[in-house]
This record gives sequence, structure tokens and C-alpha cells, in this order.
Amino acid sequence: MSTAKPLREFSKYASLSVLGMIAISCYILADTFFVARGLGTNGLAALNLAIPAYNFIHGTGLMLGMGGATKYSIYKSRNDHKSADALYTNTLYLAALFSILFMLIGLFLSRPLAHLLGADSTVFEMTDTYLRVLLLFSPAFILNDILLCFVRNDGGPRLSMAATVAGSLTNIVLDYIFIFPCGMGIFGAVLATGVSPVLGILMMLPHALKKTAGFRPVKTGLRAEHVKADLSLGFPSLLGQVSSGIVMIVFNAIILRLTGNTGVAAYGVIANISLVVVSIYTGIAQGMQPLVSRAYGEQNIKEAHRFHRYAMIAMLILSGLIYLVLFLFAEPVVRIFNSENSAQLQQIAEAGLKLYFTSVTFVGYNTVLSMYFTSIEKALPAQILSLLRGFIVIIPMAFTLSALWGMTGVWLAFPLTELLVALLGAGLYVFYQRPQKKSKNRTGS
Repeated sequence: MSTAKPLREFSKYASLSVLGMIAISCYILADTFFVARGLGTNGLAALNLAIPAYNFIHGTGLMLGMGGATKYSIYKSRNDHKSADALYTNTLYLAALFSILFMLIGLFLSRPLAHLLGADSTVFEMTDTYLRVLLLFSPAFILNDILLCFVRNDGGPRLSMAATVAGSLTNIVLDYIFIFPCGMGIFGAVLATGVSPVLGILMMLPHALKKTAGFRPVKTGLRAEHVKADLSLGFPSLLGQVSSGIVMIVFNAIILRLTGNTGVAAYGVIANISLVVVSIYTGIAQGMQPLVSRAYGEQNIKEAHRFHRYAMIAMLILSGLIYLVLFLFAEPVVRIFNSENSAQLQQIAEAGLKLYFTSVTFVGYNTVLSMYFTSIEKALPAQILSLLRGFIVIIPMAFTLSALWGMTGVWLAFPLTELLVALLGAGLYVFYQRPQKKSKNRTGS
């Protein structure tokens, strides 16, 4: 195979996936913008307190979608259509189970959850409303994530991208209509977010239901091997989203103590911009995944390495551009969300942007590397990296540095964590690649 063809193929998958993931991240970013404009600092604080629930829902959808689609690509490369169909069906079973769980939490536990997330009397009702409606729409978010992954891995990256962009644009339009002309407040914001993935599902269903699709639901029970594939291979994707939610919960608690609701609102600006930045890296990684998994299924390790290398180069180029833009334009970026022209919010968020996003290269490296491990069925190192990033390092780092340097310590906790994990990830990559190179030399492939 020529060098040009894999590069074109990677460029196609990665660019479409990046656009799709940016569109998904804009679900919450649009809420942030319109809530800031319509409801001010308190609305922005309430939204930021509730967003971790979205991370858990979206993480579950990505876990099932990425775990199932990764194994599906391997089955497809080996022409094992029976296993591919059974895997897809089991993925839908798991989606139904998780959806029921989230909906029950929304119906009966949204108020205790709002208290747990730190909502005070000023923002409690708005936080509770956002949580309850968001959790009730969890089936749409989860099914949308699953179809996006399977359709993309079934040769439909353009349809996957189109569905996410259409959903995001719908969310932006409905956000404006529900918050301003209709005066529905925070309920309008979350209703727009919940309705949007439904459009994506409707756009992808014709592909999923056509006879030529590579996957279809079949009569089968829950199978341990398929459940294991979904959960183990998709677990790093879940951890990536859950860790974002955990980090937000921890940071919110620390910032509430340091600077109150204004600080939480400032962090909300940074956290939501971070959603977009991380979505770019996730898009590169997800664009790489079907190509690496296919090469791995065909036992073409050289080709798998090539796609991984392309992803890392794209990540490095974009990281430089992202930080340059955020550093040079920190003031106008923050002002977009500072509808009340709060000097305190402006100062906190500007300083935070410049420190927090020194992490971009390390975040991109860890995201791509974790997905590469998942794509070649090396779930353990991917899980190790995700656990370190989301729980083991970031939480003590945040408490320690904030105690030493206040808000500056809060902002530096994230880049230092990602740097330490990136160094470990480089060591894991060397360790796990050595046996493959030896095997490649023995087989002469």
C-alpha cells in the first residue's frame, strides 16, 4: 500500500471525526453561552455544577460505542459477521440497562444529587432542573453515541459527522428560542440539549436499518464475551469522560471555598472551552481507531503504527495552534461568556485560561495513546492512563497545589497531572510495543 493512500484515509476519518466531536461538545458550550447571556453568573454556576452528570451519561455512551465499535472493526476485518451482529445487539442491551438507571436517578434522586454537587440556595433550583431533565434524556444521548461509533466504523464517517453537526446546530437554535423568545430559562437550555441527539439518531437510522449495513440487531441473549468487549475496551472512554466530571466536582468544591460562585462561574468558562479542546483530540483518536483496529485485525502492525504516527503529528500541530489562540485572545474569549461584565470573573478566568491550557500537548498525547492501546485490544494500559488522569493523580494534585498557591495551584494541577501521565504513557508504549516488534520480525510481516 502506498504512503499517500493511508494518509488520505487517515485525513478523511480524522477530519470528519474532529468536526463531529466538536459538534457534540458544542451541546454544552451553546448552553454555556446562552445561559450566561440569559441568566448571568448564577445561571452559569448552576450549569457548571450540573455538567458532571453529562460527563457520566456521555461517557457511558462512548464506553458502549467505542468498546463495541472497536471489536466490531476487528470482527469485520476477519469477515465474522455473525459475531459482529451479536456484539451490536449486546451493545443495545447494555444501552437500555444504563438508560433505565440514569432515568431512575433523574426521577427520584436529582435533588439529593444537586446538594451533593455543591449547589447552594442561590443556584439550587436551576441545578436541580438541569440535572433532572438531562438524566431523563439519557437514552437519546447513549443511543446517539453508539450509532455514531458503529456508523463511522461501518464506512460512514461523513454520515456520522453530518448527524453530529446537525444535532449541534439544532441545539444552538433551540437554545436561543427556548431561553429568549420563550423565556424558559435553564429548563429551555437543557431541553434544547436533550432534544438535539434525537435528530442525529433519526439521520443515522436509515444506515443502521438498511440491508447492506455491516451490523444489525439479531435474536441473541447477553453474551459474556461481548459484554466484556464493550466494557473493557470502552472503559478508557468512560473514564475519560467520568474523570472530567470528577475533576469538575473537585475543582468546583475547591473554588467555592476559595472564591465562591463567581470563581465557579469562571471555572465554568474554562471547563466548557476545555470540552471543545478535548473533543478535538478525541476526534483525532476516534478517527484513527477504525483504521488501527482494521490493520490490527489484519495483523498488519506496520500499518497500525503508521496511523498512530499520523494521529500524533496532527495532535502536535493542533496543540500549538490551540494554545497560541487561547493565550493571545484570552480576554475576548472570556468576555463572550461574561455577560454581567464582572471584573472578578474576567480576571480569574483570563489567568486560568493561560495556565490551565498549558496542558494541551500532554492531554492530546494521552488521549491518542489511550485510544491506540484500545484499538489494538490492549485495554489494561489504556485503563491505567485513564485512572491516573481522572482519579489517582489529579485529585491529590488539586488539593495540594490549591493549598499551596490558591487559584494558581488549581489551574496548574491539570497540566502537571497530564505531564506526569504522559511520561508514564511513553514508558508503557515502549513496553507494550517490544513484543509486537519481535513477533513481527519472527513472522516476517
